[in-house]
Amino acid sequence: MDNNTDNTENSKIETEKPAYTENSYKTKKVIFRAHQLVWYILGIIEVLLAFRFILKLAAANPGSGFVSFIYSTSNVFSQPFSSIFHVTVTYNSVFEWSTLVAMFVYLVIAYGIVKLIQLVNPATPDKVKETIG
Repeated sequence: MDNNTDNTENSKIETEKPAYTENSYKTKKVIFRAHQLVWYILGIIEVLLAFRFILKLAAANPGSGFVSFIYSTSNVFSQPFSSIFHVTVTYNSVFEWSTLVAMFVYLVIAYGIVKLIQLVNPATPDKVKETIG
């Protein structure tokens, strides 16, 4: 009889979760989704800029609908960096250094935003013990 009581008490102890777990899970889920959103937006911007860079380098026809769409959409993201370097032109190919700089800068900004979001991440007591030692 004593043995059954001990098992019941042990199972209660094992199934009880600390109060911080539920709130911590919800907060971490929001943070995880924020990370995904930041990286997704960065991916879209990087793809647009990469297409712009490749199409300019390949001397694509700006009169084409797709090329025109890429140039006009990506111009918003590359314009702030357009005066940093001169454009290198060989025959009809255009090497836009500013597009490469823009891609790098947006990557660094996204990384910084993700790290900033991680500061909101709640620390569990176990994580604090692990970190502090």
